[in-house]
Amino acid sequence: MKKKPIFVAMKAIESISVFDMLKIGVGPSSSHTLGPWRAALRWMEKLQRRGLLEEVSAVSIHLYGSLSLTGKGHATDIAVMMGLLGTDPVTFPIEEITSAIEGIERQQSIALMGHHKVAFIPSEHIKFHRRFLDFHPNGITFKAVLNNGKSISDTYYSIGGGFVVQKERKRSARKQEQFAHFPFPVQKGDELLAFCKQEGKTVSEIVLQNELSLRNEAEINEGLRNIWEVMLDSMYTGCHTEGVLPGGLNVQRRSYDTHKNLIGSRPYTNPIEWIESIRDTEVKFRQILKWVSCFALAVNEVNASLGRVVTAPTNGSAGVIPAVMMYYMVIENHDANFEDVRKFLLVAGEIGSLFKKGATISAALGGCQAEIGVSSAMAAGGLAELMGGTPDQVLMAAEIAMEHHLGLTCDPIAGLVQIPCIERNAMGAIKAINACEMALDADPSKAKVPLDKVIATMWETAKDMTSKYKETSEGGLAVQVNVSDC
Repeated sequence: MKKKPIFVAMKAIESISVFDMLKIGVGPSSSHTLGPWRAALRWMEKLQRRGLLEEVSAVSIHLYGSLSLTGKGHATDIAVMMGLLGTDPVTFPIEEITSAIEGIERQQSIALMGHHKVAFIPSEHIKFHRRFLDFHPNGITFKAVLNNGKSISDTYYSIGGGFVVQKERKRSARKQEQFAHFPFPVQKGDELLAFCKQEGKTVSEIVLQNELSLRNEAEINEGLRNIWEVMLDSMYTGCHTEGVLPGGLNVQRRSYDTHKNLIGSRPYTNPIEWIESIRDTEVKFRQILKWVSCFALAVNEVNASLGRVVTAPTNGSAGVIPAVMMYYMVIENHDANFEDVRKFLLVAGEIGSLFKKGATISAALGGCQAEIGVSSAMAAGGLAELMGGTPDQVLMAAEIAMEHHLGLTCDPIAGLVQIPCIERNAMGAIKAINACEMALDADPSKAKVPLDKVIATMWETAKDMTSKYKETSEGGLAVQVNVSDC
């Protein structure tokens, strides 16, 4: 009998911080770019700890399943090379990525961890295998030959949202211990609501108490400020950058023109002043729709250009949460401040963790419902809390948002996170706002579908979905629209 995949069992023991769900990284994909980058870096660090790095005479990288089928479009090959170089995706200057890769190709060698050079030709030493490994669709194997002729290898799996694991689950004991020390350990939405009622606290207050068991409040605030600053900067950068996206589809950036038509006359020189300028603009229904869409498009245009974004919960869905938070700041509450941002991100992160524990945030495993659907649910819940919703309404908002993303496929044309991915962020943001409003006007006690049921339904839908619609570019728009048509 075939073993049940280990990643299913992992859900029962995971304790997930907000900072696990919201990670600063590089686009275009959390599972196909950020994850492989982190996996390669982790492997390099492992070899260094074992004293083997200097003994390496040759390396090769083997990409499997979805990582192979859409790897080129998602810059997976670039990501693994950057990881082998020992660079950090959080801090490495994105403007230097191109020159780093060109250097490898020109010299036909790579400096492992920045100093140990071995021969390396990307087209020969990065192998794309169409077959799937049995643990997860996103498998990557690193192989090295040592000076003594011995070969060593390690296999990692990029399971969505920048999370990287190995079959051995070496971190599971630590995760379990960490979970045990959470003052309010939560696996399901019903448990979260029970703690809120028991303690008389909001969702964000419960989540904050759990985070305080991992780090102090100053560290939490600093981390969340950094996350919001990257989100804001990605919106700002996208709205002020015109031209065509890289990758060969010739997709025109749209946020620039939309922003130019919406922005008023108040001058600004930085993102903070920009917020005030937007607040001075005309606010009608059409303008609100355009602004929210513009913010979401901007982030994912930056993401598609190997820019720096926040994985929320994935890179492909990175625009939803910033767009909804920005909506609150420039439309709903002009006095909004960091305290509002903190509440929003704490709630959003917690809701995302419920989906990761009970289903998946990997498009290669669950289709786009696992990316845009989850991000929309996260944003809806966060907004509901800011709008004065009860904990029940917060979870109801998240449920409504996901309910109407169930079955959403992942079918990127040419394996690029551009069509339909960028527009889907705008749609996910709009749905999140609508879901929030519906929840605030409703009596949660009369709701027919609780959040836990929709999470379970999403997981069953994911398992039933054919692999053609799980980030393989083998179905849907990816085959109906020819690259030549673009």
